[in-house]
Amino acid sequence: MTSHTRRRILRGAALAAAGSVVGGYGLGHYASAARAATPGTAAGGGDSFPFLEGAFAPVTEELTEFGLRVTGRIPRDLDGRYLRTGPNALGVEDPRAHHWMLGDGMVHGVRLRDGRAEWYRNRWVRSSQVARKLGEPYPGEVPPDDFACNTHVIPYKGRILALQESGPLPYELDGELNTVRPYDFRSTLEGAFTAHTKYDAVADELHAVAYYPTWDHVRHLMIDRTGRVARTTRIPVADAPMMHDFALTEKYVVIVDLPITFDVAAAEGGALVPYVWNPGHPMRVGVMPRTGGATRWFETDPVYYSHTLNAYDQGDTVVTELTTMPAPFYAAGRGNGGPSATGTPVLDRWTIDLRAGRVRSTRIDDLPQEFPRVNESLVSRRHRFAYAASAAEMWRAYETVDGVPPDDKFTNCLVKHDMLRGSRQVHRFPDGAAAGEPVFVPRRGARDEDDGYLLSYVHDPDRGASDLVILAAQDFNGRPLARVHLPGRVPLGFHGSWVPDA
Repeated sequence: MTSHTRRRILRGAALAAAGSVVGGYGLGHYASAARAATPGTAAGGGDSFPFLEGAFAPVTEELTEFGLRVTGRIPRDLDGRYLRTGPNALGVEDPRAHHWMLGDGMVHGVRLRDGRAEWYRNRWVRSSQVARKLGEPYPGEVPPDDFACNTHVIPYKGRILALQESGPLPYELDGELNTVRPYDFRSTLEGAFTAHTKYDAVADELHAVAYYPTWDHVRHLMIDRTGRVARTTRIPVADAPMMHDFALTEKYVVIVDLPITFDVAAAEGGALVPYVWNPGHPMRVGVMPRTGGATRWFETDPVYYSHTLNAYDQGDTVVTELTTMPAPFYAAGRGNGGPSATGTPVLDRWTIDLRAGRVRSTRIDDLPQEFPRVNESLVSRRHRFAYAASAAEMWRAYETVDGVPPDDKFTNCLVKHDMLRGSRQVHRFPDGAAAGEPVFVPRRGARDEDDGYLLSYVHDPDRGASDLVILAAQDFNGRPLARVHLPGRVPLGFHGSWVPDA
């Protein structure tokens, strides 16, 4: 593989590095190749790019505002920052050469303290390419596979890390969302990282499963209490599959080998996202001891697995709860600038029977929903309550393969699940009020699992801007405790975290 081909592969890999222009391949060449490799057009014919419009439209400037207006009362024990990131392309010359998942990462944050909303900020992650676009110097040496991480932002041992999968190092941010530097876990991270880490608060371990388009394996990484990568386990896999998320229990690491695999021909042809649905690649669930060792594989019916809610051990079984979409799923999309699905995501439970050697799938809820979360203190342990979001505009953008838009009756809401009772509550928002991922924050001194608050960015169509909505988790259907009115929009994006003050 030539260096030019490798660079183009890495630029186009789904959710991977979108490095600087090198080797004589300027943006014009890349965009032309991408247009030539983009199949079909969006639903309904003509040029329609929903991932650049409406609730997805990128914002064009960085804002800072202090003393935000609030409706209701912010709980005084919310002392910290609510952060959420997502793709926010910095300049789109040709929408046909754009893919939503490859937009430059932008982090949106609200600082809460003493019952006040002190500030709102939004900042692009300063990769070398973003710094160049903004006319700013890039301090230090540019890391390999550099990219403005756009998928998750997490707190870790006093740091704030913006995350991406399949290549780029995390970027460290300061408390005002300025980019500090690439972060490599005290010089111990070699190769790719992940967008979806799992932090076990009891063991004080951060876990990751990383993939890369040129590897013949994926890597389980365990970062110990010192903040160093203490153990790396290589798990052989064929066809270089995409592995966006995984699951963790007290005993096991659970990985899902999806039939979405790297396509060298698509990459060499300039495809923006050279990952394809591969019906010849069997779908498997792998279970590996957390301490390393052999992985046991269990074949399952193909679906698209997007995000883990949580997982836990139960006797001779491993229970994993997750969101799935029907097969096939097209990460590269169908010519409208983002991914495409044959149906909306639902919440499922996979019970992996280690003794019988099979996986049993159970539908928890068929309400369209995504971005599932639990009380973070229970990651890898059994939980009772779970939370998710539904945004009608997202399901409409994920057009069906035959070009028929999803049902217009989809609504905007947050969802709370009670796994013990098998029930759900739905907190609905008006038309046009797209709701983002909810994050649970425990109340100070809480003893019950759901004693705390749900935080989510929700669009306010009347203002043309977004609010930070704060719900009482134990009064889920009640009126919001507070709405913090932001000075601008937070586009529909990906994941975030509550970063408490020390």
